[in-house]
Amino acid sequence: MNRYLLFILFAVSMVVFEGCTTTLTKGADRRTPGAFLEDSTIEETAVRRIKTKYSDRVHIIVTSYNRKVLVTGEAEDDTLQSDITRIIGGVQNVTAIDNQMVIGPLASLSSRSGDTLTTYNVNLRLRDGGKDFKSDLIKVVTTSDIVYLMGIVTHAEAEIAKEIARTSRGVKKVVPMFEYID
Repeated sequence: MNRYLLFILFAVSMVVFEGCTTTLTKGADRRTPGAFLEDSTIEETAVRRIKTKYSDRVHIIVTSYNRKVLVTGEAEDDTLQSDITRIIGGVQNVTAIDNQMVIGPLASLSSRSGDTLTTYNVNLRLRDGGKDFKSDLIKVVTTSDIVYLMGIVTHAEAEIAKEIARTSRGVKKVVPMFEYID
């Protein structure tokens, strides 16, 4: 019972802190230190601007990788979704935006917790991807059971990551968003 309670508390705490559905550790990451810092600044600036304007009317996850922004979550209507894209486009150093927000009601706490667990599971499985595979190259984002994979990778690394994500528990769909180096 205590392990279950700790697990639930962990999942809920991850949801409360909006970065819950994305993970990446700085290690084998192929971004330059400048791009890594700019990505953090892009995410923080975009979320702050959107939350200031729309508060609780959106559930938004902004993920920047090598200055390319993935936007996931939910918005009430098309107008709000378009304005969010405009706001993010106004953030310095953004080179591209892929707005994958869903129009409709905001995700429930249990749905967000499930996305957190899916991300955690995919990342654990990526770490076991083999001795020639560096899991730190892949950034995993999960929203509504859809897993987005970002990174600067070879085609072989991408195939390994896609297969691992595709066969992970809780994954409905995998969307690769890689930059290829070969």
